[in-house]
Amino acid sequence: MTEEQEGISNIEYRMSNEEQTDLPRKEPNAEPTVESVVEAVLFASDESLTVTRLADIAGTGIKQIRQHIKNLNDKYQANNNAFRIDQIAGGYQMLTLGSYNHWLKKLLRARDQSKLSPAALETLAIIAYKQPIIRADIEAIRGVTVGDIVRNLMYKGLVRIVGRAEVLGRPMLYGTTKKFLEVFGLNSLKDLPKNEELKKPD
Repeated sequence: MTEEQEGISNIEYRMSNEEQTDLPRKEPNAEPTVESVVEAVLFASDESLTVTRLADIAGTGIKQIRQHIKNLNDKYQANNNAFRIDQIAGGYQMLTLGSYNHWLKKLLRARDQSKLSPAALETLAIIAYKQPIIRADIEAIRGVTVGDIVRNLMYKGLVRIVGRAEVLGRPMLYGTTKKFLEVFGLNSLKDLPKNEELKKPD
């Protein structure tokens, strides 16, 4: 997981030699705006933030937050920036454009140890599409035991226990997490690829 960073705005103060006061004067135009606060918060966050949370942090209304995000995205597009503010997992997050994936993949190759194995990806896909689902049903689909894999997915924060099934023994039901949506760039489970999109090309 990436280390959290705090966006810090460095403001230089200028004081005349003749008038030394306890309250230094700020540089012109250095005062943060609500829009720049929204930008700084999204830049510093490593997870998506709901519009309500952003409004609470910035001290403004939800409608204003959405307008500020639109304004920022318009600026990013006009300046040909490599990032945008997108809706992810029910909130907003600053993300790099897909056209830069080739270079970002090179950056991430050093993190091979954190990648999911094919078996883990298959198990995760079953949980994502069939949730809530018990372990026995996952094993029936895969044909192998998945206890260790499910525990590993839970450790990585991609899967969680969502309840217990109303069957004999009341086994635990598994489902995906908000982090799962963030990792795979989904706003909600409705954005999962449809069955026809998963078919192998001819």
